[in-house]
Amino acid sequence: MQSNSMLQKRAVSTRTITTTAVLTAIIFIMTFLPRIPIPLGYAHLGDAVIFMTVLFAGRRESAVAASAGSALSDLIGGFPIWIVPTLIIKWIMVESVFAVIRPERGTWRILSLRTIAAFLLSAVWMVFSYTVAGGILYGSMAASTAMIPGLIGEGVINIAVALAAGAALQKFNFHKI
Repeated sequence: MQSNSMLQKRAVSTRTITTTAVLTAIIFIMTFLPRIPIPLGYAHLGDAVIFMTVLFAGRRESAVAASAGSALSDLIGGFPIWIVPTLIIKWIMVESVFAVIRPERGTWRILSLRTIAAFLLSAVWMVFSYTVAGGILYGSMAASTAMIPGLIGEGVINIAVALAAGAALQKFNFHKI
């Protein structure tokens, strides 16, 4: 038998659902609209929103929004072959940032070594996993490695945007959603 407190932890409120839906939409827009072509895909600013979502929203909301928003961009953007890898890659990106930062433990600072390390770890995972997935999907690791420079550039730009925007939000006392 489960205790009442265990049931409360699993409860999904209307606020959680709507927050997740809005975050999914923002991630989709920032992934879909500013598309910069790279070999086998495109670079975008969606990961910057994913990084900020991790800092200002809950773990579950962040993971669902990151995965669904990014996969929806693949679907509508003409890259349906990438939907399953994207769902997995983005979920793990969120989990890796949460594992390093642990924002649920209280106060955190966006411009800290821990936050930068978390974003870098997540970006390295993104580059590695999309390269491997591309090799599997297209049957050629040689072709897949052509997208590494674009993915690295995407990671660096997204980290910079997330740090700048997150610092601005933190300065104005924007609290957790």
